[in-house]
Amino acid sequence: MKPLHEIIRKPLITEKANLLKDEAQVVAFEVARSANKIEIKQAVEKAFDVKVKSVNTIQLRGKMKRVGASFGQRNNWKKAYVTLQQGHNIDFYGV
Repeated sequence: MKPLHEIIRKPLITEKANLLKDEAQVVAFEVARSANKIEIKQAVEKAFDVKVKSVNTIQLRGKMKRVGASFGQRNNWKKAYVTLQQGHNIDFYGV
C-alpha cells in the first residue's frame, strides 16, 4: 500500500464540502489519480481514526489557463467524497 500522504493529498474546504459535512457526514478530499476506492477508504480510516461507510470518486479535468499569448492546462485531478458512519466526525479546524 502507498503511504497515506500519497493517497490523500488534501481535504477540500469549500462551501459545498462544508454543507455536505454538516448535513450528511460527507467529507471531500483531493486524492491521487491512481488511488482506488478501497485504498482511499483504508487511508482515511487509518489517518483520521474514523469508520467509513462509502467512497464516491470523480475524475476532474484541469482548467485551461492563459498567460499572455500562450495557453496552458492545469493537471487533471481526482476528488473523493467519503461518507462517514453515524457518530464519526473529522475536525479539520481543531476548534
